[in-house]
Amino acid sequence: MTRLYHGSNQEIDEIDLSLGLPDKDFGRGFYLTHLCHQAERMALSKGSRSQGGKPTVTVFEFDDEEARRQKLRIKVFDKPTEAWAKFVSENRHASRTGFTHRYDIVIGPVANDSMALQFRLYEQGYITLKQLARKITFPKDNSQHFFATERAIRLLRKVEVINL
Repeated sequence: MTRLYHGSNQEIDEIDLSLGLPDKDFGRGFYLTHLCHQAERMALSKGSRSQGGKPTVTVFEFDDEEARRQKLRIKVFDKPTEAWAKFVSENRHASRTGFTHRYDIVIGPVANDSMALQFRLYEQGYITLKQLARKITFPKDNSQHFFATERAIRLLRKVEVINL
């Protein structure tokens, strides 16, 4: 079992994949992290940007052994690489390009949200994929676990709620 954290402006009782925002690092879906402090930062950030609610971290356990038994399609990026940068770039423009991937779960680093300019420079051919990977790497310790399918989220079990 792996403990994962989701930071938001509300407690998560039921995961609804359709509520995920488009054009995120790994696509539209449900995002968590194995780092509680990262989820706390996200909860505080969402709480300050949204109207209503209060910063909350919902804690889940993920049955990774069952995911392997069920042969879920899992993609892991151990670190920021050119392949990771290309994958993030494709997902962040998916609503415009129609890009989709076939994974149930994607695990890897978080791209720095303030790097939209870098993506444009790469798309326009001013910087290479290697340069993009270096420039969009988030400067702090981070991770994200992305759940894209109902099959995947069925392996999450809510275990705790932390009100900030």
